[in-house]
Formats: sequence, C-alpha cells, structure tokens
Amino acid sequence: MIDRELIKGSISIMVLELLADKDMYGYEMIKELVRRSNNVFSFKEGTLYPILHTLEKHGYIFSYWEDTALVRKRKYYHITDAGTKELEKKRNQWRMFSEAMELILGGGSHA
Repeated sequence: MIDRELIKGSISIMVLELLADKDMYGYEMIKELVRRSNNVFSFKEGTLYPILHTLEKHGYIFSYWEDTALVRKRKYYHITDAGTKELEKKRNQWRMFSEAMELILGGGSHA
C-alpha cells in the first residue's frame, strides 16, 4: 500500500492524463486508474470528485451531460487546451522529480 500523502499530489496529473486520451465519466476514470496501475491506485468517488471540481474551476477540464437510451445520464469530463498545457507542465515536473528521487534512492552520484 502506498502512503496517501505520496498519492495526494499526483491525482490531478493522473486524471489529466486519462482525459488526454478520451472524455470519461467519473466511475470510468476510477476503473481505468485501477487497470493502468495494476491495482495500485484505487480511489473512492469522494477522492476523485473534489479533484475534478478543482480542475474544472481552474479551466483545465469541463464537464457535460450525455444521455443515451442504453445507459442513464452520465457526466463526462473533457480536457481543455489549458488542461493540455498544464498536463505537459506536470509531466515535465514529474520527470524531474522521479529522476531526482531515483538518484537519491538508487545511490546515484550528482555532478
């Protein structure tokens, strides 16, 4: 089990990454995060929805309702251009962070 504090700051990049692939509804995102992480990341709706609301408030995503005859009405989320730029920024930050952590944890040397 991974410490919740380690995960907390990473949920928004995970959500933006999912939405960069396609529009999704909340429960679909939860299932996809479980699948992509080989069951390491499993979030409750109470964790995901505040993140979605924050991302929406910042203009990184927007939501819309879709109603079809086959399923009940669902709220989908879509990444915006600002969200795509934020995702790229977060990817770069993640690379720097993970490389630095690997150097520290792996006993690597620094210049």
